[in-house]
Amino acid sequence: MRSKYMYRGRSSRGRSAGMFVFAVIWSVITILPLFTTLISSFKSNPEIFSSMLSLPKKWLAQNYYDAMFGANIMRSVFNSIVLGLGTTVIVVFVSMLASYIFSRKKHFFVKPLYLLFLTGMMLPVHTAIIPLSRIAAGIRLTDNYLYLILVYAAFQLPQSIFLATGYMNSVSKELDEAATIDGCGMFSILMKIMLPVSAPIISTIAVLSFIYGYSELIFSVILLTTKDKFPVSRALMFFTGERVTRMGPVFAAIIIAVVPMIILYVLFHEKVQSGMVAGAVKG
Repeated sequence: MRSKYMYRGRSSRGRSAGMFVFAVIWSVITILPLFTTLISSFKSNPEIFSSMLSLPKKWLAQNYYDAMFGANIMRSVFNSIVLGLGTTVIVVFVSMLASYIFSRKKHFFVKPLYLLFLTGMMLPVHTAIIPLSRIAAGIRLTDNYLYLILVYAAFQLPQSIFLATGYMNSVSKELDEAATIDGCGMFSILMKIMLPVSAPIISTIAVLSFIYGYSELIFSVILLTTKDKFPVSRALMFFTGERVTRMGPVFAAIIIAVVPMIILYVLFHEKVQSGMVAGAVKG
């Protein structure tokens, strides 16, 4: 009996040690690119290409000045925040309304419509570039934020509806029945019961939608032509010339651009993780 408990103890310690080693390796893999980007943002091109992992011999704060005023990165960050917030509002609003119907109603069209939304998860973004650019040109919505936000929202809705519907399926329908007995209608049930209960998945959808709208590049290149409207992903192309790319300001612009993402992750990472697990596994 004693040897049995000793074996279990050694096995548990072995798993703990293995998890610790894995966590250390994963932390290095995750933090190293950010650290490399940070120190490279203070270097010149020769230093970056010769010794990327070493500290700068001369700290060039000029790179941040060039990033902020040469590429107007602060304006681009603001533009990206506008795109991210606009995408988030539309995606959260539409996905919660649609997911409530898909989760709670049994009409004949609900299941086929839900499957139709899910097929959008398998649609590659690149297949829609030409049709969407032609539509924008045809209705004169090129260089228009509203059209770009609607495009972003359309590509985020399938995943968001999938997660939200899975989460709502895990919520007991007895809450709906009790609210109905108390005289609540469908809209009241959604606003007073389902939305407060669904706070974790709403946070998840909001963060994922904001990140997509904030950092998307392909459609912004195709649909935006005015420099003052460029998002941060497009502004990073400013330092790329015909013969040379100024890497120091590029890394400085990346550091400035990722600050909102880091703040967002620090504030909401627990809700995002719980929402992803609940929406994907329980659904």
